[in-house]
Amino acid sequence: MKTIIAVCLVVLGIVVLAYSGLSFTTPGKPIEFLGIHIETTDNHFIPPAVGALMLVGGIVLLLIKPRRV
Repeated sequence: MKTIIAVCLVVLGIVVLAYSGLSFTTPGKPIEFLGIHIETTDNHFIPPAVGALMLVGGIVLLLIKPRRV
């Protein structure tokens, strides 16, 4: 399970760094005003620094050996 999470972190970190950050939109809170229904969206941005942290965290998880109890 740890290996799967580590590989996902490494892949996502590489993708974020390759695109110099990722931006995506999610549905926002709808607005009702005078009988008019307006849909909104929220823009989100994942900066490259977060991608670098994901990459380093995934590599560290791959390199750490589990302790025997």
